Amino acid sequence: MFKRALFLGVVSGLLAGVAGLIYAHVYLTTTGADFSKVASSVRIIASCLFGGVLAAIGFTLLDKWLKDKGEMVFNLLFSLLSFVSLLGPIAYKLPLDMETPELFPGMAIPMHFFPALAWFTLKPLFFKRGKV
Repeated sequence: MFKRALFLGVVSGLLAGVAGLIYAHVYLTTTGADFSKVASSVRIIASCLFGGVLAAIGFTLLDKWLKDKGEMVFNLLFSLLSFVSLLGPIAYKLPLDMETPELFPGMAIPMHFFPALAWFTLKPLFFKRGKV
């Protein structure tokens, strides 16, 4: 079970990372605000992969400990943690030489939901309904 969850975490993390890169590019072309010094491609991919692997560990542990309620608790926690993680880009102090720092949260905040969206989207491909 952990192997499937880990594979789901890696695949969903990569999918979220690619979505993040696409979103960052669209944001750059739309607004002209370049935050690649702060949110580089490597950082976007790495943070999404980290979120996916962390989700796999959490999913496996909660499913093991809470049995039938594990998935429900995991989904709730994953969603809540995604919202809590928004404090990071809101509180982040950009370097003084950055132009249009007020646009940074508009780029970074949506990306914090990409790992959860990718996980919830791909999970049915890895686990049958009602069977983990």
